[in-house]
Amino acid sequence: MAVRIRLKRMGARHQPYYRLVVADSRAARDGRFIESFGTYNPISDSSEIQVDEEKALLWLGRGALPSESARRILERAGVWEKFESARRQKEA
Repeated sequence: MAVRIRLKRMGARHQPYYRLVVADSRAARDGRFIESFGTYNPISDSSEIQVDEEKALLWLGRGALPSESARRILERAGVWEKFESARRQKEA
């Protein structure tokens, strides 16, 4: 089972609100998911991002691959850099 970190669209028409979820790659975009660990609101003035770093690092460590948009959000939240540095330390 290939696991992906991706965005699940929520909110009303013309008012998108996204959740960062871990889902099977075969599941529909807004369909079943394994776990939700963050939110992203692009409508607010400062593009509000909230991520549970502990859960995000756990799933990244287990091999979940982020989508392009999810990866950008993780980079803006600072989680991706922590994951990369931990991976480099493990290799050394």
